[in-house]
Amino acid sequence: MGEKVLVVYFSRSGTTRVVARALAGLLDGDIEEISEKKGREGWRGYLRSLIDGIEQRSSLTARWALDPTPYDLVVIGTPVWAWSLSSPVHAYLNAYKGKIRAGAFFCTHEATGADSVFAQMKRLLGRAPRAVCAITSSEVASNSYGPRLEAFVAALHEGAAAAEP
Repeated sequence: MGEKVLVVYFSRSGTTRVVARALAGLLDGDIEEISEKKGREGWRGYLRSLIDGIEQRSSLTARWALDPTPYDLVVIGTPVWAWSLSSPVHAYLNAYKGKIRAGAFFCTHEATGADSVFAQMKRLLGRAPRAVCAITSSEVASNSYGPRLEAFVAALHEGAAAAEP
């Protein structure tokens, strides 16, 4: 691909983290996990995440270190919370909308909500993503998500080739 790639993600339970690490390896990209000052562990963290998803809130405490502006492609990953993207990723997209050259999205979910999440992410980014990929938590648990991830990487490579002059 020859592009400088950043994979940035938030993971409450670790599922999205597994996919992000595999993806960064396949893309030979840098990786950054969005963190928060206050954790989301346990039932209180789950409930807070659910409410944030329903209300489509942006996290007030999300933190990241890498500036995505020098990257050719930023691949953004989120878990699905009540058919919405996670509030830390919402904050990230709000902070960097208009500054990301090309974006792509992936999400992890139980069964539904990916289309809604990708529409929200597209709206926040302000442009269509190069490609999207939805992976279920059961695919991650059974380690059967590889073919889906490889197809996503192929779509990203095809998109890069199409964008070259």
